[in-house]
Amino acid sequence: MENFMEYFGKYTPAADGVVASFKVEYLTSLLVAAVVIFLGRALVRKSKLLKKYAIPAPVISGLLFSIVISLIKGAGIIGLSFDKALIQDLSQNIFFLCVGFGFSLKMLKKAGGKLCFRIAFAACLIISIQNIVGLLIGKAIGLHPLLALQCSSSAMSGGVGTASAFGATFEAAGVANAVTVGVAAATLGNVMGSLIGGPVGAFLINKHNLKADPKDSIDVAATGKVVELNTNRLISSFALILVLAGLGMPIYALLDNIPFIEMPKFIGCIFAGAIGRNVLEALNVEFYTPEIDAIEHMFLELYLALVLMSIDITALLPVAGKMGIILVAQGLLVAAFAIFISFRMFGRDYGAAVMSAGNVGWSCGSGSNAVANEKAIMDQYGWHTIAWVLYPSFAVIVDDIYNPIILSILGSVLR
Repeated sequence: MENFMEYFGKYTPAADGVVASFKVEYLTSLLVAAVVIFLGRALVRKSKLLKKYAIPAPVISGLLFSIVISLIKGAGIIGLSFDKALIQDLSQNIFFLCVGFGFSLKMLKKAGGKLCFRIAFAACLIISIQNIVGLLIGKAIGLHPLLALQCSSSAMSGGVGTASAFGATFEAAGVANAVTVGVAAATLGNVMGSLIGGPVGAFLINKHNLKADPKDSIDVAATGKVVELNTNRLISSFALILVLAGLGMPIYALLDNIPFIEMPKFIGCIFAGAIGRNVLEALNVEFYTPEIDAIEHMFLELYLALVLMSIDITALLPVAGKMGIILVAQGLLVAAFAIFISFRMFGRDYGAAVMSAGNVGWSCGSGSNAVANEKAIMDQYGWHTIAWVLYPSFAVIVDDIYNPIILSILGSVLR
């Protein structure tokens, strides 16, 4: 039996009060990740509440799975772990490269430079303030500054993906449970963003008596119709992504050698994706956005499943109260920022109110939250093309470039 089990992983017997452990080999680990993805999608599909809060499917099932294996280990039965480091690193970098690939200068020119600058400035400002607030409160309540960062822009603006990535970096610097704290904060942030965003948008619309422009209609690009993927285009797109990922390494090497700053590898991939996209557009080289979007979503779900299916939930208990204090403050900050800053910066009109609801979504959870909040507002009050087509994607791209840089700088200074 032991010889047979060796095909699926490495068993270590219990010794000196330490529970027996089993490290699952990488293909079987991928099987578990696939089950987590399927289960999460099934749960979201059947739950109106989960759909409403736009929580990524692997987050739900991954947390449930991690609770189960934590209970099994806590009962002294066996400790399960997974051989997933290399595949998790690949998934993370491919995902962030695809995010960077969405940064198009042509798109910005069509929307107008002034509005794009204001959106970018507001995104960088809220990220910076989130970290200031988190660090100040963390210092006041005695929470390690890197864990305070995990409850700030890492989880709030960055979401589960960024919190997981920087959690691993902070743990490597000696801060225990940074991944678990960040993932939990990002998950709660998703819920807060959904609860706060709609009421903020509605408040602004009703207070200022704003109306949607009846001439503004849904354009074909924003209908949400499913695009049929093509096998040849998908293969070409995947090969392009791999080339850009390789080209991201020298960019990462340059950034990582900036004095006193330690950069995660995925930042090089973000810049490689953005540079590659705009070079291809300038040279009129054809590429296939639907297929690249599909690759992005595939690797995001795999990455989240791999991260979440083996975190130690019980490790949250010592910091749960302190984490909750920071998260409440972050929620109040995001709501106030949307009402008093974003709305004014975006033009004080109906579109500004819709974008402010989206601002709450991504800065307190994720891009999907921004989309969900804006859709809820527009379903109730009317359509706005710029708010729908430009705002969520552009704000999230700015976030995914600026947020890792500021987190890297702060992480290097505070460790």
